[in-house]
Amino acid sequence: MTPPPRDVGLDALPDVVLCERATDGDTAAFEVLARRYGPMMRGYAMRLTGSTADADDAVQETLIHAWDHLADVRDGSVVKSWLMRICGRRSIDIVRRRREHADADTLAGVPDHRPTPESATIAGSGLDSLARSLEALPAEQRQCWVLKEMGGLSYEEIAEQLGISSESVRGRLARARVTLMKDMEGWR
Repeated sequence: MTPPPRDVGLDALPDVVLCERATDGDTAAFEVLARRYGPMMRGYAMRLTGSTADADDAVQETLIHAWDHLADVRDGSVVKSWLMRICGRRSIDIVRRRREHADADTLAGVPDHRPTPESATIAGSGLDSLARSLEALPAEQRQCWVLKEMGGLSYEEIAEQLGISSESVRGRLARARVTLMKDMEGWR
């Protein structure tokens, strides 16, 4: 069975129009938004969660939440940042749930079979080194760095998402940046 033809005309519409149409129940318009920002959300979620499966879950939860709350968006031109904020929150929630359910004694002897960033990128590339450096950061610093640098969130928004003070965000980001600069010095 062939899928129904896609309305190519919708792909050319700006976010504002797509958001308005989706708010009115147009699923095709929402699908265009999902296709437009899905890969970006998935990459963002992968950096936060460290897992493709968790990233896929975060994106799916984001899209479900977005569909249910699209009417809350007052300005359709900010739909991208709105989706990224939701995705960031969902990703952090998944990491927190994973942490709450993980028993360190049980996991200590279990090998991790998930693909590493190194195996997923071209060997020797700058992105490979950055991925390794990010992975080596403490989780709290990595979350702050990804939310700031990849998600474009402000210090206050990061603090709100993580439930910490803005000063803590600044400190974590400063430490993360120093570590990353040292690790990436060969790529200057």
